Order: sequence, then structure tokens, then C-alpha cells
Amino acid sequence: MEAELVALASAGATALVQQMVGEGWERARTRIAAFFAARSGTDAEAVGADLDAARDDLLRAERTGDQDAVDTARDEARVEWRARMRRSLLADPRSADELRAILDELGTEPQPQPGTVINNTLSGDVHGIAFQVGTVGRMTNHLSGDGGADGRRP
Repeated sequence: MEAELVALASAGATALVQQMVGEGWERARTRIAAFFAARSGTDAEAVGADLDAARDDLLRAERTGDQDAVDTARDEARVEWRARMRRSLLADPRSADELRAILDELGTEPQPQPGTVINNTLSGDVHGIAFQVGTVGRMTNHLSGDGGADGRRP
């Protein structure tokens, strides 16, 4: 359960940082500030001020045109808000449903990335192993058939 909450916090922080430079910032700010305020007893405006400070850092970095500065600002905001979300979710795991609903409402619910399945068939006098590679994350090799003309498997 903890790993699921940590993953949700990570996805939530990524979505939040994306919203910081998007058109829906005010709505995202209001919903996320209310989410944190309800769990911490802090005023939503105080949380909103923290969100605005992170957004200001990101916008300032974007205005410089320096991609390294932008990446650094995004990473810092993501780390900060992921930690805050993680702490909130671990303190109250039932709040995960509310955070998912907020992300869904904002149109930022992370979608699972589809996997790619590649099927290759080799025939004829084949010796050894053949690889077709794009990006390899996890690979499973399923051997079938007679293993080649000499009946051996690689």
C-alpha cells in the first residue's frame, strides 16, 4: 500500500508542476491548496502562497530561456510537492481517493503507458540469437519451433 501511495504522490507532483505553467493553474491551485489545508489544519491561502512561490520560480526560470534552469526549477518543485503529498497520503491513506479525483478533474490523471509487444519469426538456417531493439526495459524471450535446422536451441 505504501508503494502505491508513494507512486500517487509522485504522479500528483508531476501533474501539479505541469499545471503550474498551464492555463488551468488557478483551478489547480485552489483544489490542491484545499487538499493540503484539510489535512494539515493550515489555511488554504498559506498553502496557496507556497504553491505560488514554486510557480514563480518555474516561470522565472522559463523567462531566462536557460533549459538547465527550467529543468532545475521543475525538479525542485516536483521534489518539494512529492514529499508533501507523500507525507499527507501516508498520514491519511484514505485521502488517496480525493487526490485521484482532483487529478482526474484537472485532466491530469496519469495514464498507464502501453507496453509494446514485438513478435519476430525467424526461419531457415538460423544460428545464435537475433535481437531487434528499440528501447529495452524488460525483455522476455520465448523460444518455439525446432530451434533451427540442426534441432539445437541457442
